[in-house]
Amino acid sequence: MHSWKAPHVPHIPGNAPTLEIHDTTTGTLRPTASAAASNAPASIYVCGITPYDATHMGHAATYVAFDLLQRQWLDAGRKVDYVQNVTDIDDPLLERATATGVDWVALAESQTDLFRSDMEALNVIPPREYIGAVESIPWIVPVVEQLIAKNLAYAVPGENGEPDGDIYFDSIGAANAAWKLGSISGYDRETMLGFFSERGGDPDRAGKLDPLDPLLWRVARTGEPRWEGGMLGEGRPGWHIECSVIARRFLPAPFTVQGGGSDLIFPHHEFSGAHASATDGKALAENYVHTGMVGLDGEKMSKSLGNLVLVSKLREAGEEPVAIRTVLLGQHYRSDWFWTSDLLAEARDRVAAWRARLETTTLVEATALITRIRSRLANDLDAPAALVLLDEWAAAAPVHAQPAATDDDDEDEDAVISGGGLLAGAIDALLGLKL
Repeated sequence: MHSWKAPHVPHIPGNAPTLEIHDTTTGTLRPTASAAASNAPASIYVCGITPYDATHMGHAATYVAFDLLQRQWLDAGRKVDYVQNVTDIDDPLLERATATGVDWVALAESQTDLFRSDMEALNVIPPREYIGAVESIPWIVPVVEQLIAKNLAYAVPGENGEPDGDIYFDSIGAANAAWKLGSISGYDRETMLGFFSERGGDPDRAGKLDPLDPLLWRVARTGEPRWEGGMLGEGRPGWHIECSVIARRFLPAPFTVQGGGSDLIFPHHEFSGAHASATDGKALAENYVHTGMVGLDGEKMSKSLGNLVLVSKLREAGEEPVAIRTVLLGQHYRSDWFWTSDLLAEARDRVAAWRARLETTTLVEATALITRIRSRLANDLDAPAALVLLDEWAAAAPVHAQPAATDDDDEDEDAVISGGGLLAGAIDALLGLKL
């Protein structure tokens, strides 16, 4: 599966401070190594969309946040290995296809294409590997077979109309030095049971060793798509094993950051980490980083409520993607927040003010401001604080007003122009805002 066109990321002179970012598992800010400390690329896996209704502001906020992370690593001189999946086979996708009378393959392809165009418009750096769940099935099957051979997965007999043979992960038996139930999320059992039921789990499925055991392989049902599964029989994979297998195939063990929305902490990231450690005894990732949830005008934003704000619809209405991205960067990535029309209007005004001020920015101003922006972003990707610095700069009187162009002041005019150009490049490189 192909991703989208990569934007040009300008190189900015100067040194970036070491980034510290919040790790969900420890609840602390943790440094990520500088280029001088490691020749290995920084590595990141961000869980992708289930392509049945893309791209709402929750999606956009998440992918812009991890784009911001990539940009800080690149600014520090590190290469980045970025992998993202597309869950192009799953129950919600099939349910939406049935409800709308659209072929599920066509629905997945159309929404994935829309997501690509939205990401390109928002100036998001694409993943090096962009992998669909369907194309990963030949890699998933032998991993599930391996888990069965290790007595870490088991078949459940059919009951209440369900067929025999669904394969589940033994979450208690799989505990090891790298993972045990709750070690990633930090949740107690009652909390895990609540989230498991809300987020695609089936705690009441008869025959499971533990209500929290997640599905690894769903055997074929009448009317559902199916794939060859070797000793597992025909069927399709569970959700969590998909990301685990893709990450292990394309990234180090462990990789630097596992990213996604806070709704993925449990069960998705918990069990993706479990599956990986069960196969090789190593942690899935060094750090787990999660973005907050986005609502609309004081209410939860969700597909079920039908109150999604879609990037594509805003673009069709003539909104500049740079203004949309400004709204997203104006909220700290870990915060829960609400999208409003006032935020978008404010973003338009901010962008206009920044553009106007570039014309009168000197090299001295630009260099000092870039240093301060880097410092804010190194502190847990504090983009809102970086934008406030831009607001203060835009509101301040120019150090030297732009002179009229004459033969006698070419040197001063060049300084003004290059100062604005340097700062515009930095705002693009560090924040992804093309002014």
